[in-house]
Amino acid sequence: MQQLSPDFTFERQAFAQGMRVVVGVDEVGRGPLAGPVTAAAVRLDPDAIPPGLDDSKKLTAARRAELAEAIRAVAEVSVAHASVEEIDRLNILQASHLAMCRAIAGLSTRPDFALIDGNRLPRDLPCAGQTVVKGDARCLSIAAASIMAKVTRDALMVDLAQHFPGYGWDKNAGYPTRTHLQAIRDIGVSPYHRRSFKPVHNILYQEKSITP
Repeated sequence: MQQLSPDFTFERQAFAQGMRVVVGVDEVGRGPLAGPVTAAAVRLDPDAIPPGLDDSKKLTAARRAELAEAIRAVAEVSVAHASVEEIDRLNILQASHLAMCRAIAGLSTRPDFALIDGNRLPRDLPCAGQTVVKGDARCLSIAAASIMAKVTRDALMVDLAQHFPGYGWDKNAGYPTRTHLQAIRDIGVSPYHRRSFKPVHNILYQEKSITP
């Protein structure tokens, strides 16, 4: 199977349709049991695209950090979150779309067109948009957004790990690793755990059913 490599085709197609301000948007953090979902919107300069942009999942943490600095130096970037409370209230898909819309709204230049990773456009998207399945592996602007979202959220989880030690968030970023699940059973559920997610909900329910 041929390895996908992101390029500027989707952006050029948008420019050809008369769009002037085109951004890539991606989110990270749908799968974790703890922490917010984070989205980034990035407007790349076609004449100053940092080399080596790729799907953040394919890159090491050190390489993501290097590229995040390079992106910030030449591109317009906005990063936003949807909180644990919003995830539990809305559901994770709607919360990720809310974070995307917030990221777009945070850009200093209002975009004409947004290239969105995935297969569903956010309902409240503030501009025209197009979904790109596996966009972080196919579209440079989305790849840049995936890097910015991942670096920002990982740093946030490292910070939260200092305040809520024992869950290993500095290593697992809130994802449901075996040690994280065991820590929830041993320590209990923190304010930053997503209570609507089944593993957390089940542990809470077990605690309530055991409590006399």
